[in-house]
Amino acid sequence: MKSLNSQILRLAIPSILANITIPLVGLVDTAIVGHIANATAIGGIAIGTMLFDLLYWNFGFLRVGTSGMTAQAFGREDRVECARLLSQSVGIALIGAALIWLIQWLFVNIVLMLVPCSAEVATFAREYFFIRIWAAPATLSLMAFKGWFIGMQDTVSPMITDIVVNVVNMVVSYVLAIYTPMGALGVALGTVTAQFTGLIVALILLLAKYRHLWKGLSPLRLAMDGQGMRRLLSLNGNLFIRSLCFMVVYVGFTSLASKYGDVELAVSTIMMKLFMLFSYFVDGFAYAGEALVGKEFGCREMESKDWNSDIGRVVRLLFAWSLGVGVLFTLLFAIWSEPFYHAMTSDTIVLSRLEDYTAWLIAMPIVSTLAFMWDGVYAGATAGKQIRNGMIYAALAFVMGYLITYQYVDVLSIYIAYFAHLAARVLYLTLAWKHTLAHFNIK
Repeated sequence: MKSLNSQILRLAIPSILANITIPLVGLVDTAIVGHIANATAIGGIAIGTMLFDLLYWNFGFLRVGTSGMTAQAFGREDRVECARLLSQSVGIALIGAALIWLIQWLFVNIVLMLVPCSAEVATFAREYFFIRIWAAPATLSLMAFKGWFIGMQDTVSPMITDIVVNVVNMVVSYVLAIYTPMGALGVALGTVTAQFTGLIVALILLLAKYRHLWKGLSPLRLAMDGQGMRRLLSLNGNLFIRSLCFMVVYVGFTSLASKYGDVELAVSTIMMKLFMLFSYFVDGFAYAGEALVGKEFGCREMESKDWNSDIGRVVRLLFAWSLGVGVLFTLLFAIWSEPFYHAMTSDTIVLSRLEDYTAWLIAMPIVSTLAFMWDGVYAGATAGKQIRNGMIYAALAFVMGYLITYQYVDVLSIYIAYFAHLAARVLYLTLAWKHTLAHFNIK
């Protein structure tokens, strides 16, 4: 028991430490621009960042799919399969980056036509976008590297990479924005520099730790292995649909909130930021779930070994740790909700409205930790259809939750809808777990 607990913590803690740096980057970028430019630049960067969120969110499969399949190959001690998965995932990332470059002009103009903003903000957003878009190959490749490292039971390497990326981003963005004629646009070039720096670090770590996996193998030939690529693309196709459904929920949450005025939009934005703050911690255990559950499934396939699987014990311990984090944040939000609110805004009207939503904030960690943890478990099992179906049902629950309640409770309907999507995910994935185990002949 102690050994398995130590494995979970060894995998989860580095991911949590890396995740903590993520919100700092956004805060620093906003602070830099806020002190050297006007509201146009701040709004332009906000819109530009949203453009990249819309683009890159759909490539989340590069991390999730790669981690689960790599963990299973690691469990089977299949050196060639581990090498092939990274080669093919990076290949898909580079092809995806090329496609993004091809559609960049069309994409940015269509989205800006649909997003209400001033001409000045739209112009700055375009300039920001067309600089930062050059980081696409590095950004997508880093997703593949992160998933692969996690699958190899190594969360220290992605932690190092993420920290380097975030620190370089902050430093270079500050230097370019303050000390060069680029001004606020220096933040975009700072991001490009940071992403490619991170890719170099990931390659160095790969060569230092895993060069032996490619001994006698050609990365190009591995990437062109048709049979292996079909399995990877099949899983990634399901995960791509999952990403689209996520967008329905998270973009829908913000879009619907905007219908109720600027104050409610500000409140919902802060609430979502606090929800995400919690996710940075529980995601560490979800990543551990991807690695450990994937390894367990892979080990089970080794018929030559006298190995007794206890996947149930692994899953129970993962849920115990993640629920512990959920309970901790529930207590933090229950006792210190006001300091969290004041850290996010000083607007008295927004602060007053935030107090009305404290009950939702308190309830969120316990409900969402179950959904996040199941995602990690299923990713490790590479159960793409179940992951896809769970998120389809969740997106439908979100839409129906809003449509059924908005006439009666106004803005509260978007919170009901958000909780409905979480409940649908948890219910479906919980019920589908026995079937998933049965598919692998595991009792």
